[in-house]
Amino acid sequence: MLWDTIFLALREIRRNVIRSFLTILGIVIGVASVITMVTLGGGATVQVTNQIASLGSNLLMVTPGKRMGPGQSSASAPFRAKDVEAIARDIRSVAAVAPASTKPVTAIVGNENWSTTVTGTDNQYMKVRMWPVQTGREFSDSELRAGAAVCIIGDTVRQKLFGGLEPLGNRIRLGKLSFQVIGLLEAKGQSSMGTDQDDLVLLPLRTFQRRISGNQDISLIQVSIRDGESTEKAQRDIERLMRERRHIAPNADDDFSVMDMKEITKMLTATTQVLTGLLGAVAAVSLLVGGIGIMNIMLVSVTERTREIGTRLAIGALEREVLMQFLVEAVVLSSSGGLFGILLGLAACLGLKNALKVPFVLNPGIVVVAFLFSAAVGVVFGYFPALKAARLDPIEALRHE
Repeated sequence: MLWDTIFLALREIRRNVIRSFLTILGIVIGVASVITMVTLGGGATVQVTNQIASLGSNLLMVTPGKRMGPGQSSASAPFRAKDVEAIARDIRSVAAVAPASTKPVTAIVGNENWSTTVTGTDNQYMKVRMWPVQTGREFSDSELRAGAAVCIIGDTVRQKLFGGLEPLGNRIRLGKLSFQVIGLLEAKGQSSMGTDQDDLVLLPLRTFQRRISGNQDISLIQVSIRDGESTEKAQRDIERLMRERRHIAPNADDDFSVMDMKEITKMLTATTQVLTGLLGAVAAVSLLVGGIGIMNIMLVSVTERTREIGTRLAIGALEREVLMQFLVEAVVLSSSGGLFGILLGLAACLGLKNALKVPFVLNPGIVVVAFLFSAAVGVVFGYFPALKAARLDPIEALRHE
């Protein structure tokens, strides 16, 4: 019985292919939009997580000044080299500690120049950031102690200043000072904040302090915590140590900040998930519009086939059989739209992932939910027209012109 009903529904759909296609277009667009938005949103979430993870494993960022808001902090005394040594010596869970001071500088090679960021640090920087030197070498101990005129450059600086030439062994001018390139960092690409991580030049910290900044200030301490250790406990230990070293009274607020990168990951992930949910909800409205279209066409179909319905009822067809016929026809229409929408949505995701530069992360659950929802739309919006057809008076239906 059910197969006969499905066959009749398919036959009616084939009789009016163009009308059927236009009827399910809203369902197709709705399902495709939901799958596209949710899939791309999931890819964006994974990308944000991976990019923050690329900054370093179990990373804590210690900065002078109290955080006032996103990207803002109050002014406070900078750190010194002794603070870095104290963290490395007194915090047992620490795997590596890297000091850093930065300054924007114009880099020049021959006739080429490029505005970049110079960072004074040591070899712990590469360990903390999990950022190996691709070619060349790290700073030697003697270069770090003496403040030698050597540097390690990022891939963007290499492209802008050297093009296809080999940078190792060549010299680069930072302002009025000349430095020899001894290493090239592995390319990392953009961060989750949209900044180019490869646009930097690393100098020995002592070199930076003597020749670039002219002071002993350290503006950032990056701390990597050993695997298996609690970053929350390490954060509390560092805060306690820095309060002691900076002589902060028990009731006074910290004049520094310790930021766990896991907090940033959770915040950005939650934001992308909320935006994905909102976009998916907006896209789902198209499914309701498609359902209204199905109801409209099914009502027209009932009117057009009034004599057919009257004939079936007159020769013994039950009301529930007529109800089932039109209900199945509505469900077949909406389910067909769901299938086409799934194919269109997946194709859109594959096409847009390269344009938006996000990974393709397929969520089978949302595909199943979108299809079931499209079928449910057929049931909900097809029931009233089917009920109207089932309750037609056979005599009046046979008289219908």
